Parts: sequence; C-alpha cells; structure tokens
Amino acid sequence: MIKDYLVNNAHRYASKWLVLVIDVCLISVSFVLSYIIRFNLTLDFDIDKLFVQLPIIALISIVSFVFTGSHKGVVRHTGVRDVYNIFNAICLSSILLISMVLFNRELGMFENFTVPLGIIIIHSLLSFVALTGSRYVFKALYNNFMARDFKVNKNVLIYGAGESGILTQNALVNHTKSRVRVVGYVDDDIKKVGKQINGVKVFHKDVLTREFFVKNNISEVIFSIQNIDSKDLKLLVEGLVDFPVQVKIVPPVEQWINGELKVSQIKQIQIEDLLDRAPINIKNSKISAEVKNKVILVTGGAGSIGSEIVRQVCTYDYKSLIIIDQSESALYDLQQELKQNGYHNFVPIVGDVRDKNRLNNLFQEYKPNIVFHAAAYKHVPLMEYNSYEAIKINVAGTKVVADLSMSHNVDKFIFISTDKAVNPTNVMGATKRIAEMYVSCMQQQGKTKFITTRFGNVLGSNGSVIPLFKKQIEKGGPLTVTHKEVTRYFMTIPEASQLVLEAGAMGDGGEIFIFDMGESVRIFDLAKNMIKLSGLRYPEDIDIKITGLRPGEKLYEELLANGENTLPTYHKKIMISKSRELDYTMVRSKIDELCVSNMFFNGSTVELMKEIVPEFISNNSELCVLDKKKEKRTKTPPLKKVL
Repeated sequence: MIKDYLVNNAHRYASKWLVLVIDVCLISVSFVLSYIIRFNLTLDFDIDKLFVQLPIIALISIVSFVFTGSHKGVVRHTGVRDVYNIFNAICLSSILLISMVLFNRELGMFENFTVPLGIIIIHSLLSFVALTGSRYVFKALYNNFMARDFKVNKNVLIYGAGESGILTQNALVNHTKSRVRVVGYVDDDIKKVGKQINGVKVFHKDVLTREFFVKNNISEVIFSIQNIDSKDLKLLVEGLVDFPVQVKIVPPVEQWINGELKVSQIKQIQIEDLLDRAPINIKNSKISAEVKNKVILVTGGAGSIGSEIVRQVCTYDYKSLIIIDQSESALYDLQQELKQNGYHNFVPIVGDVRDKNRLNNLFQEYKPNIVFHAAAYKHVPLMEYNSYEAIKINVAGTKVVADLSMSHNVDKFIFISTDKAVNPTNVMGATKRIAEMYVSCMQQQGKTKFITTRFGNVLGSNGSVIPLFKKQIEKGGPLTVTHKEVTRYFMTIPEASQLVLEAGAMGDGGEIFIFDMGESVRIFDLAKNMIKLSGLRYPEDIDIKITGLRPGEKLYEELLANGENTLPTYHKKIMISKSRELDYTMVRSKIDELCVSNMFFNGSTVELMKEIVPEFISNNSELCVLDKKKEKRTKTPPLKKVL
C-alpha cells in the first residue's frame, strides 16, 4: 500500500501544513519522553502538570516552526539547509520556553506551569533527533521505493569531487525524473581518493579503463570542475572519447539559475568547449577612454566579428554607434537583439562599402571618430574564381572606407584582416594582403591613424568548419576533410573582438597587430572528436572522407609573412608585426590600377595582384598557370656556349 501510494504520487509534494502537524506531534511525544527519561524510565512524576504543559509546548513549537520556516522544506529532498532550519527552530522554541518559565516564576501567570531546566535540555535534544531523523527516514523510504519501481536508466560518473561535483550529485539525485545513479567521483586529489562523499566513493583517474566502464555499466561521465584550463579539459576528454560513454559538462557557476544548478543545464560537451580558450583579463581603461563620447562606425557590423564588436562597444560610454551592413536580414536580427538588451543609442544602416557616394553622405552626417572596417568576402574557394567581387569588396571597398576616413579626419581606422593574407595562396588572402598594404600607405598621408589587426579562424563564425561538421553528423555523415594533415588556428569570436578593440585603443598608427592564436588544431582529429562526442563511433557509425585540398587552400596557416618579426606589447596576446618596408608610391599606384582594371572586368587583374604581392603563389588552383607564366618571364635565358 505504501509503495503504491508513493509511486502514484511521485510527482506530488507533502503539504507544508501536514509537515507542521507531524512536527508538532513529534515535539509533543519528545516532551513526554523527556520526562520519562528524566525520571529513570518511570512515570514517577505529576502527569496532571504534564497535560497542562503540553498545549503550551505545542503552541511555542508552532510559533518557532512558522517563524523559521522549517516545515516548508521538501521532505524527500532534505539536505543540510533543512537540518539547519530545524536546529534554529529547536533553539528558538527552547529560548521561548525558558523565558516563559522564568517570567511565570516572577509573575505567576500560569499555575502549575514550571518545567525543570533538565527537562528542557533533554527535550531539545530529543526533538532535534526526532525531527531530523523522521525526515531522513521518509527520504530513504521514498528513494528505496522509487528505485525499485523506477529502474535506473543510467549510471553516471562525476569527474571532480569538489564543491561543484557534490552539488551536481545533489541535483541529479534530487531530480525526480532523472532516474540516474551516481556510481562514483573521479579526482586527482590523493587525500580524497578512496573516501566517500554522500555515500559515493571517490576514484583516481587511473581506474578509468574500458573494463571499469563496462563492469560498472557507466553510460555517462559528467565533468564538474569549475575554472578548468581548456588544455587540461581537452586532454581529459580525449582520454574518454574512445570509451563507450557520453561526456557531459556542468556550466560555469555564474550561469546557474539563481545560484542553483539544474539538471537541464548539464549539457553534452561540445567541441567548442575543448577549443575554447582561457578568459582574457584586460584592463579596459584604454578601451573605455578611447570610445568615451565618440561616434563609432562599424562596417560589416552584422557579420560574425562585426556584430561582436558592436555588442562589446555597446557596453561602453560612447556617443553614437553606426552599424553598416549590406545584409538586411542579419542587420535586422542584430537590431532586435540590441533593443531587447536595452541598447538604443545606435543607427543600423543597410549599405554597401563599395558605394562611395552613399558612404560619403554617411560620413558627413554622422562624423565618426573611430571606424572598424570588418566588411569583407572571406570564403576562399568561392573567391578563387570570383576575383572580380573579391577585389571589389576587399580591396576597393577598403580603399573607399579608408579614403573617406582620411578626408573626414577620422581619429582611427582599424582594419580587420586575416592570417590568410600571410604568404597568400588564394585570391581572397591576396586581396586582404593588398588591403593591408593600402592601409599602410594611407598611414603616410594624414592625421588619421591607420591600424591593422590580423588573426585566424573564429569559432562559430558563418561558414566555419564546426557548424559544417555538425550538419554532416545530423545527416549521418560522412564528414568531409580536405586533407588529413590540414591544421588551423581557432579563436572565440568574443576574444577576437575584444582583442581588436584593445589593439585599436593601443595603436598609434601604422601597426599590424597579430593575436596569439594558441596551438593549431588538426582538422582530421577535430572531426574524429566531434563524431565521438556525439555518441557515435568512427568509422563504424560515421566515416570521414578526404576530399582533397580546395582551390587556393593551404595545409598550414601562418600569422607572419616571410621577412616579418614581432614586437611585444603590454598585453601578452597582442604582438606587433615588423613588416618589410614598402615603396608606398608604387604600391598605391598599383592598387589604384588594380581597382580601375577590375571595374572594366580586365582578365589580367589576378596577374596584377601577383605583381603587387610577389609572395602570392596560387595553390591547387587553375590560377597556378599564372605563376608558371610569371616564372618564364622572369627567368634569365642561359648563356650560349662559346666555341
């Protein structure tokens, strides 16, 4: 009967008033027992006085319980906090009872009402034991019946036996619908290994073998370690992906709902968690002072990097923020997001950076002080055979914005470049390098400070490899990798944007700032880990197909060109590239020629690009033939043999 009642009412909770009534009954029974214990387990005391005292004891108890709220706790989830509330209630009732006895001795309000101090002490101890014990007995009975009726769906191992791990176990155990059993904790702390926490054993990580997981039928490992280094997390997770378990992670404590962890927040670990980098600690005084009361203009403001720059600028005390992008839908989404977050001092403008007249009107109207130029075409294979568009937006567009910035006396122009501009092997990278060179030329012209920032791939950006792999996994594979040895650098969008702001604040003009991208990642390994983290097996469930390098694609990305070195700055993640000297007059003339030739669809524009950027050598592309022609033209004819 008890079991049937518990099962049928598993989702219901006992009324707090019912709990109050039961608590008062237990207090009353404890009071009677305290007299029996005091008089050597006999009834050799005045029972009539006992019946006079009982109603007053019950009334005092009710007042104490209501005041402390000890009856409001969910009994099946009784924890340390509930025991603490019971202790407070017992202490309060004892103080009230002693005060009443003392006042009654002086005033004589209640005849026959006097309780010996020894009885009060015994009663307090018995009451505390009775109330606490009853809750834990009910909790044990409930869990026992539920465990029998609801079979455990999965056995779980919690990685981390610290405070976060303990709270994770409590969240799992107290969640009615989770039906999980925590088999143990895993921790590196030798002092904890072998001991038990909440009845759960702590293991050392050395026990984590395939046999251990199979023997204990463990289906999930939950990482619950706050502030773990991303490199350490990556190593730990990679040590588990070959085992038949799902790997999940507890979010940072600041993301917990009202400071409490919910089971729904424990998510399957994503590849981004492993590639994520340590938070940046930058003293933002430079950025704050730089943008204070300034008009900021961001081109490409609805793109991956541009939109994040906008979000971060919004947190400062700027005068006005102008956001330009040619993508209407993306700009609308950003506009709604900013409004919902309480930001209103911004102007979204649908516009094209190649339209000089339109931009000139905008510069005249808003008079920006700082320009962040993030608008660009960036997809390597698409731009390889669409050089007209690549030159038009990446070179001519940059030229338009840079020229207007100088003519309208903008304080700073910050250009967002890419690591693909270094020793370029494709049209896109070459156009970005030419844009870098033009920005360097403009630094020689006027008061505007022209600054370039250069970094690699960003996690979660439009068209990046990780969203592509996710879609391919959803479709059942295969995952496509261009080459088994291809590697890339990765950086988070917020980190890249914050470093752009910081570099812009510290720049004096003419610098190319390079960001510390960490260690490069082998894309083939990335694909394997994504398959395994999805709970699938490689290659049994999903295979990886090698498709060959795409037109213009590199095996390895670089952040420094040949002949470049770096100088440190006050921030360890930002360095200054010491570029080789340019013939600014010649370079600017060639870039002007390139833009004009492109306007007339001149087929020789790529050849002209190779003249401007001598290190631009096409790779795995039909444009490689241009390098062969160039080589023939520059090759010195051999001397004739003298007879």
